[in-house]
Amino acid sequence: MQEPRHLGPPTDGTLDRNTDDPFRRYAARFGRDIDGVPDSLRQSQSAHMDAASTGIARELGLPAAAVEGPASFFADFTVSHGARHVRVCTAAACFAATGGTHLAGVEAALGVQAGSRSGDGSVSLQEVHCLGYCYSGPAALDGGDAHAGPDLADQLRGTAPRTAPSIPAASSSRVPVVTAGILGESRPWSVWPGVAASAVPGDVLAQVEAAQLRGRGGAGFRTAAKWRAALEHPGPRVVVANGDEGDPGSYADRLLMEQDPHRVLEGLALACFAVGADSGVVFVRSEYPRAAARLREAVAEARSAGYLGPDAVGTGTGLDIQVAVGAGSYVSGEETALLNGLEGLRGVVRPRPPFPTAHGLHGRPTVVNNVETLCAVPWIVDRGGAAYAELGTADESGTVLTCLSERFLRPGAYEVEIGTPVRRIVEDLGGGLRDGRTLRALQIGGPLGGFLGPGDLDIPLSEAALSRHGAALGHAGIVAFDDRLTGGQVLQNLWDFAAEESCGQCSPCRVGTWRGRALAGAPEEPALPGDPEGRPDEAVSKRERSEVLHTMAAGGLCAFGRRVPAAVRSLARVYGLAGWQA
Repeated sequence: MQEPRHLGPPTDGTLDRNTDDPFRRYAARFGRDIDGVPDSLRQSQSAHMDAASTGIARELGLPAAAVEGPASFFADFTVSHGARHVRVCTAAACFAATGGTHLAGVEAALGVQAGSRSGDGSVSLQEVHCLGYCYSGPAALDGGDAHAGPDLADQLRGTAPRTAPSIPAASSSRVPVVTAGILGESRPWSVWPGVAASAVPGDVLAQVEAAQLRGRGGAGFRTAAKWRAALEHPGPRVVVANGDEGDPGSYADRLLMEQDPHRVLEGLALACFAVGADSGVVFVRSEYPRAAARLREAVAEARSAGYLGPDAVGTGTGLDIQVAVGAGSYVSGEETALLNGLEGLRGVVRPRPPFPTAHGLHGRPTVVNNVETLCAVPWIVDRGGAAYAELGTADESGTVLTCLSERFLRPGAYEVEIGTPVRRIVEDLGGGLRDGRTLRALQIGGPLGGFLGPGDLDIPLSEAALSRHGAALGHAGIVAFDDRLTGGQVLQNLWDFAAEESCGQCSPCRVGTWRGRALAGAPEEPALPGDPEGRPDEAVSKRERSEVLHTMAAGGLCAFGRRVPAAVRSLARVYGLAGWQA
């Protein structure tokens, strides 16, 4: 098997000429060594990470700061690991399943508090935000073994059998697109050989453009426009499949990477062909160990079959794909933060411009597309862009994988056409709520998406329609909250997530999320003229909450900080929470 070619920095000085960022200039200088920092940190995880970081820096010939940066940033490295390391999900869907009570149960079962190790160092416990088992939560990873279900604590204690059900998947679209392989209606690598042998890159680009395909990772940017932007800059170019699916409530990318990994690779190969790239990367969350393993197997199988390698499909053209694993950061799903992580740096967002299509991975023009987006490309190239454009609405074409959480009677991943009424998804596909509970709110599109109430179910599932109601399509995951939880509890969970996952790159988000978390639990007192003495320190006014939201929305460097306020306001609208709706 051919070893993957290292995607190190260019040697012509391009990176040095085109950036003022000293850390990226440093990455250009040290290349392979700094790329290896995350893997070295994984291998050295212990209770003494500071000492391990110093040793890694010395071994690689790097300054201590080059290792301390990622070591202190990524969640996988900031928690010391025992011989048995357990990660338990406390994100929206698992929180909705138990009201958050499962964490205390897991702590009791393991005899260790979250964020720490047991006295003898044998067990460590870490809180994480989504493991992709939103349909069967609460969930945990015990090493690489998944556990999910209401008896989670007993499973981890060993008094109940381990359960980790596979993702239920179905399609209500006129034709399945991204689920075609999963549902047995097409086979992988049926498009790429013909394209590589007889087509030209412009043919693939033209079909994707005709399809009006938009990114399914949250931003909704037109895929063909991003590809064309990369083509405006000289190569070598790179395409990255973004499988860092961090939105709590969504597990669409995990479904595709685990159950149809060859389609992910074929879509990536077609994208590489369209933009003239001879290198691709699939970036997978560390919380998805099985997805990473399945993709690595698929890459090896594709190389053996001749679909990848120095002579891909007998064309004499080389195409190499690598699989990279993240280290626990929601913001690293943002494309520039993802690229920083791939370069061995802290996973913080980069100011733009320059955009990745001009100056991305190691200075190369780089296209970053979501996994679900790329999985639509083989179908589009095979059936034609016009056929894809007929699905969905006139303004937003195609299909989307919407994921329903554990609170639904029939949770699972459903491929639906854009514009499908939310009511059809919630009631017809999902069967309504389980246990006869009453629906109080739906979180759509993850923590940066927004909330809908029971009276909003006739809204079409589209970016335009959702935005008019203060929400966003995002990854299209849908988490249901029933009448067991109050609006205040849901709000606190949202702010907890925001505070813990902010990358800290900009002060409006870094400070705003922590301030918002504090204000969420504080009683409100109407502002009085002069703010007289004697006002309780913990009481806050509507104005203080409004200032936090306004500052984050106006000053956030990336979509994370800018979208949290909109999500908070939509939640406040649904639950009628005073003080957060301005």
